Order: sequence, then C-alpha cells, then structure tokens
Amino acid sequence: MTPSPALTLDPTGGDIHGEIERVRAQGPLVQVALPGGLAAWMATDYAVITSLLTDQRVSKDAAQHWADLRAGNVPPDWPLMPWIAKSGMFTAHGREHRRLRRLAGGAFTQHRVNALKPMIQDIVTGTLDDVACRLDQPGSPTADLRETFCFPIPIETIGALLGVPDDLLAPIRSGADALFDTAITPDQLAERFGDLNMAVAELITRRRHKPTSDLTSALIRATHDGAGYSDDELIETVRVLVVAGYETTVNLLDQAAVALLAHPEHLVAAREGCISWEDVIDETLRWRSPAANLPLRYATEDIVIDGLTIAAGEAILTSFAGAGRDPQVHENSHVFDPTRTTRQDHLGFGHGAHRCLGAPLAVLEAAIALPALFDRFPNLTLAEPAADLLANPGFITDGHARVPVRLG
Repeated sequence: MTPSPALTLDPTGGDIHGEIERVRAQGPLVQVALPGGLAAWMATDYAVITSLLTDQRVSKDAAQHWADLRAGNVPPDWPLMPWIAKSGMFTAHGREHRRLRRLAGGAFTQHRVNALKPMIQDIVTGTLDDVACRLDQPGSPTADLRETFCFPIPIETIGALLGVPDDLLAPIRSGADALFDTAITPDQLAERFGDLNMAVAELITRRRHKPTSDLTSALIRATHDGAGYSDDELIETVRVLVVAGYETTVNLLDQAAVALLAHPEHLVAAREGCISWEDVIDETLRWRSPAANLPLRYATEDIVIDGLTIAAGEAILTSFAGAGRDPQVHENSHVFDPTRTTRQDHLGFGHGAHRCLGAPLAVLEAAIALPALFDRFPNLTLAEPAADLLANPGFITDGHARVPVRLG
C-alpha cells in the first residue's frame, strides 16, 4: 500500500536544505505532499536519483503517465501546472524526447558555446561598470549583487543567443520568476505565464519575418529527417531554453559569490590560482544546487527501491540539492569546500536523457563572471551575514531574495 505523505513541502522554500534533511531522516525515498496536497515520492539520495533518471520506466510525460492528472485530481490553476504541460522536450518521453532534443542539441556544442566567450566577456564588463556606478552614488553604500550582477549577465547572454529584443526581456524575466515561485497565487501565475508565452510567440513571429543568425532563427529552420518543430513545440522549446538559461545561472552566480564572500580563505585560494574557478563552480553546484527540487517525473510501471514500491502512475520529485549533500557520497556534506575530491559528484545540471542542454554555457558564464567580479572589487564584502540572507520564493530553485554587498 502507498503510505500517506510524511511531510508537506513548504511552498515558499524558506528552508530548502533543512526540509531536505527532514525528509532524508525518514529515508532516501519518502512520500511528500506538494502544493494542493498532491502526493509525490521525493528522492534525496544520489544513487536513488541517478538510478531513477536512467530508468526507462520513469517518464516526464504527465499526460500519459501521471495517474492524478488523468483522474482529474490536478486543478488547471495548480501552481506547478506549467512544469507538466506537454508540448516540448522538457516533458517529452522516449523517442519523442530524443526527436525534440536532437533538433535543439546542435546549438549547445562545446565549440559553439566557446565561440560566445567574447560576447559574454563584454556583457560581464558592462555589468561590472554598472555595479561600480551604483556603488559610487552618494547615499548608496550597498548594492544588491543579485539584481545588479547575478541577474543581468545570464538574461543578457541568453537574450543575445536567442535574439530577444529589449522590449521582450521584461515579460520573459517576470514569467520565468513566476514559474519558479511555488507560493504564487493562481491569478498571478496565469497573468505572468501568459505574458511570457506571448513574448516568446512574438519573438518567434519576428524571427519568421526577419531571420538572423540567432538561435531562435536556427530553431525555426531546424529539421531532422525532413521534419521540424510544430508551432507549439517551437514556443515550448524557446521558452524552456530562455527560462532555464536564465534562472539557474542567476542562482549559480548568486550562491558562488555568497559562498566565497562567506569563506574568504577559498576566495583567496581561487584568486591566487591554488584552486580553479571550475573547482568553485562544481562545489557550488554540489553545495547549493541552483535547481533544488525539480518537478516532476512518473513511474510507467511499478518500481521497487529499498523495499518501497513507486506504483505505476505515481509522481516523483527529484531533489538535486539533496543529492549534492548526500552523506554517503560527501564527507561533511554541509560544508563548502572546493578542494574536496568529490566536488564533481553533483547533479546540478540534472542527469540522464534530460540533463540540461545549456550546462556548458552556464559554466562558461560563471567561469568568466566570478573572477572578473573579484578582480574588479577585491574588497567586496557582504553587508549582512550569509546566514541571514532570505531565500528567493519557491522550493524549485535555490537562491537569495537579495544579496546586499559593500565595496569595502
């Protein structure tokens, strides 16, 4: 028999890692209640998650495989509904997923990503100029590093890559933020998600009439075996790329900067070359995974793990943040330590067939932006203790609401 949910997830995400540890204390696979009381199996164990994400009996297609959705138990205004809507590669399964991903995959080869390096360097330089201007204003002793540094670099990078005009960036950002806020009201979600989809549709319309060398134009032209994206698939693909390319990288920069400011010995080591910036990035992805708890997957058949049965049709919530702090993999897993030998054993970009396509781009952005930040502002300090910084809303991603800093 399926047990009753052991814990109800806090939709505000105010204590993501504390909540993960409370779940882990009950086992590596525990039933929890999602917003609205819907049940899901939450996996926090590294081995369990990697096993599930490579199991052919695990799907992301809610329309076919989630029993609660098929039974009408999921209201249309459910806060996580955009995460389960079926029309693109994020929620496709099997052969259909491979077809959709293949059409987009060529855009994120390491060679193509490396070619973006000069553009990213220019964006970082301009962003740091803006930070300096804000901190140099009379009466402005602090600045919000998340708003002035962590946000502009990813949104400008993905915007330039996809060819997003300036007038469409605001609704895209607002809609992306809404998708990750699991405490948002249904009306707010409907409005902001609708604006996001309209902005993406407008971008595609403009590129159909006036194609350029950007990724959106390339996706419009993309074919495999003579077939390309349908209109709905194209909108979904561009939306997934712009949202994923923005939000998770914002949180990667946020958490890495805060970790280094809170652990100055590691910042000194990185600046002196004793550890690499890639070490810092990997450890950040392990310690505070930007994608914390990613909804949702579904068992297509009964799956037995450690004596527990995930029944066919039941939902699965994968805790990438939990995997990063699995004590069976990482000694003193709660400690930020870029010198640890297991720093690369993280799931910060997912795992298996749905691993993030944009992972090389996110790493490149962080590898350029972080050393540039501390070269430009070597005396940068947090204006509040790291432990007092409030979390951004929602349990899906792990970042801060604000990161106030001083030049020193």
